[in-house]
Amino acid sequence: MFVSYPRYSAILKWTTLSLFSYVAVVAFAQVPWPRALEALVIPELRWNAAYVTAIVAVLGTTISPYLFFWQAGQEVEEEHRHHAKPLCITPREAVPELARIRTDTITGMTFSNVVSIAIVFATAATLNAHGVTGIATSAQAAEALRPIAGQFAFALFALGIIGTGMLAVPVLAGSAAYAVTEIVGVAGSLNAKPIKARLFYATIAVTVLAGTAINYVGIDPIRALYWAAVINGVLAAPLMVTMMLIVRNPRAMGRLTLPPRATVMGWCATLVMFAAAIVFFAFGFQV
Repeated sequence: MFVSYPRYSAILKWTTLSLFSYVAVVAFAQVPWPRALEALVIPELRWNAAYVTAIVAVLGTTISPYLFFWQAGQEVEEEHRHHAKPLCITPREAVPELARIRTDTITGMTFSNVVSIAIVFATAATLNAHGVTGIATSAQAAEALRPIAGQFAFALFALGIIGTGMLAVPVLAGSAAYAVTEIVGVAGSLNAKPIKARLFYATIAVTVLAGTAINYVGIDPIRALYWAAVINGVLAAPLMVTMMLIVRNPRAMGRLTLPPRATVMGWCATLVMFAAAIVFFAFGFQV
């Protein structure tokens, strides 16, 4: 609210460094690497409700609907920051810009997946290996690590939790604000002052307050996060269909419609999300 968008985006980028603490935790977790790497490449599939639900949750955190709104919103913010015109109006500038976006996306997804794998390996080798499966809060997870992996691992995990929260809260609330203002047709921007983007900042305030209220109404936050990921996994498929139809529409994209190869990849990813959702409802759902 009190800094410009360029400074705020820089703060977010530097805050991502805190996520490396999860990678450091793995060094203290005594991971059985041969078994872990084998399971990473050749997973043990189980056709039951709990396993299928977990798959949908993982897909929901990988292709989350809010990411579509957030990244699109950030590209518009960058456009305004550099006083550039939309690429559909200036297609000659599309090649370097799309290359930058592609590099940014691949780098971000690689980084997020490495961190995610580190979290899975660390918690599996410590908490799960010692029978700790009933975690209700992130603080409990950090505390449970202390006697198993040591004080340093506890401190690193706690640092990762704080850093993740500082990243997740503004991103999730901001993506909701972008989505709401776009649906209503009202201008909204992180670079705008609250008085000039009331609906945008009101949405951020409401979503943050709603998230805070979970702590006081008896809802298990870890379970809530898990089911939010499941819902994301189910909702992503129809949203991806809409996105694919838009990016192939010349009226919307001009001369920048999605090329055939990327179209095939996009529809394949959409089919995977639909298949996961169908199997999820076929097996029922279970945590």
